[in-house]
Amino acid sequence: MDATGNVSWVITATALVLLMTPGVAFFYGGLVRAKSVISMMMMSFGAIGLIAVLWVLFGFSMSSVSSPTQFAGNPFADLGLAAAAAGPDANVALLGVAYGATFAIITVALISGAIADRARFGPWLIFVGVFGTLGYFPIAAWVWGGGWIMHLGTTLFGEDSGIAVIDYAGGTAVHINAGAAALALAIVLGKRIGFGRELNKPHNVPLTLLGAALLWFGWFGFNAGAEWLSEDMGGVGLIAINTLGAAAAGILGWVLVEKLRVGKPTSVGAVSGLVAGLVAITPACAALTPGWALLLGAISGAACALAVDLKFRLGFDDSLDVVGLHLVGGLIGTVYLGFFATGQGLFTGGDWRLLVVQVIASGGVLIYSFVVAYVIGFSIEKTIGFRVTGEDEIAGVDLAVHGEEGYALEPVQPATVGG
Repeated sequence: MDATGNVSWVITATALVLLMTPGVAFFYGGLVRAKSVISMMMMSFGAIGLIAVLWVLFGFSMSSVSSPTQFAGNPFADLGLAAAAAGPDANVALLGVAYGATFAIITVALISGAIADRARFGPWLIFVGVFGTLGYFPIAAWVWGGGWIMHLGTTLFGEDSGIAVIDYAGGTAVHINAGAAALALAIVLGKRIGFGRELNKPHNVPLTLLGAALLWFGWFGFNAGAEWLSEDMGGVGLIAINTLGAAAAGILGWVLVEKLRVGKPTSVGAVSGLVAGLVAITPACAALTPGWALLLGAISGAACALAVDLKFRLGFDDSLDVVGLHLVGGLIGTVYLGFFATGQGLFTGGDWRLLVVQVIASGGVLIYSFVVAYVIGFSIEKTIGFRVTGEDEIAGVDLAVHGEEGYALEPVQPATVGG
């Protein structure tokens, strides 16, 4: 594909990935109570606003390092993108910056589902800013910007080994990162009132289905967008069919487990399986044959359907199953590559070394993200308070925090004679 085609594709991919965060807002918004829907959706849009600004100011600079021993890039190296905008290839460079921003945005927005129905908006924005700076930006540098994860294979096995961590579109940097941070915040904020005793049903299932549709639509840009960096974009076809197939298989895996466990497949279960399949294929979309991608999607859908119950067994309240979907799905997809990556996996012509680096990368991101998110969340909770009052939680976060209602329906007044 020529340069014009590549530029057109990255603009399209950027728009697709940006659309995913409103998709998250709809997906999460339908799952919460009617009196928390505005709060839930505002958490996603707040993340868009703050993370995009920070990315332009210094986040992009932090996401690239010159040595694998660096923790993160220098935030002042290209403050406000002055150098990128003045460079000879400014047009292409700034497109890459915009595309990268959408990944940072959705990673942080995903975390919000774990603390639905009980978080204050101001403290959430503080968390977004600090975690974006200390959590996402450095991890992006590790995975894609020349950091230790990018060089892990050569560090352990030598320059000639040909071993490198495979994370094409964000199994570690996005999903494991978001899932681990979500677990930390769920622990810090504690359980919702009535958790484990009251059944919290989605208030608007069609809203959640709409969100899932937007996510699936945008995920093609999420997974295939980086192909614009190649001359011929020769991997787009494989990425597209794997993204389609894994998501579809995830639906089947989840609803099968649901049918066997509770007797009825649900629409919320189907779209949860869809997301589970998409999460798992994210790191693997360019490194599996379509058949192995189908198997990965089915495994992730089934496994995540089982994993969402862990919160009841372990006693943490991950309101909208960010841990069960994104942490578990991200781990499955990243580690699966160690077994089935084309020509490199343990069972597909390679050996054990790829599996080793995939596990180390996954574990490193998980531990770091959890610790950073826990420290930030705990600090906020113990100073200005992260959680709404019990009265506001019962009455509804929308009115208490935003002064709005998602469904401000006026009662119909009875007609009067002569009126």
